[in-house]
Order: sequence, then structure tokens, then C-alpha cells
Amino acid sequence: MFFVTKSQLLFSCMEQANIIGFNIKKIRERLGYNQDEVADFLSVSRPFISLIETGEREVSLPHMERLADLFNIDIIDLLEEDKDFQNLNYAFAYRSGTLTSQDLNSIADFQKVVKNYLKMKCLAHE
Repeated sequence: MFFVTKSQLLFSCMEQANIIGFNIKKIRERLGYNQDEVADFLSVSRPFISLIETGEREVSLPHMERLADLFNIDIIDLLEEDKDFQNLNYAFAYRSGTLTSQDLNSIADFQKVVKNYLKMKCLAHE
């Protein structure tokens, strides 16, 4: 039998939180969003985003789903260590100062439509 100790499990959770937080920060910066914009989008505080990005707080599944929509990625991408996010799909090529929460919601909704369309197109060709 294989047993996992509490400390091993805690370390594993902390390590996963660090990976997710690092990926969120990397993608956020790559796409040009600041922590305030992402915090408004998720309806959380900016310090909460900072804690997530440093791995000090775990991010909930609903928040991960919303971020995946906004970033136009699959949730699994947030879990992968050393993931290359160089080829992110940009749905919008314009920027105007800062983005509101409503702007980010519109972007996330559009990204979700695009992602689903591409998945359906891929399935149709198989």
C-alpha cells in the first residue's frame, strides 16, 4: 500500500498553488492586464490576486474557469509547470488605457465562443 502523509499532501497543494499562481501572473502580464483589472473581473480585491500569483492563496475552480475564458486557454494549462504561453490567441488587438470589468467580461465571453468554435471545427475534421 502507498500512503501519503499530511505534510506531503500539504506540500503538493502548496506546490500546485505556486504553479497556478505563476502561470496566472505570466499570462496576465503577457496579455497586458494589470492586477486591478483581473481583480475587478473576478470581483475580488487586488491583494487577493497578488496572493494567488505568489502561491500564498489557492484559486477556486470558478475563478480558474473565468480566467481560462479570459485568457483563451483550457484550465489544464494553468496546472502545467513550465508551460510556454508564447502563442496565446489574442481576440482583441486594441487597448484603451484601462479596461473595465465589463470590458473583460465581454472579452472572456468572446474568447469562450472562439475557443468552442475552434474545438467544434477540429472535431468536424476528424
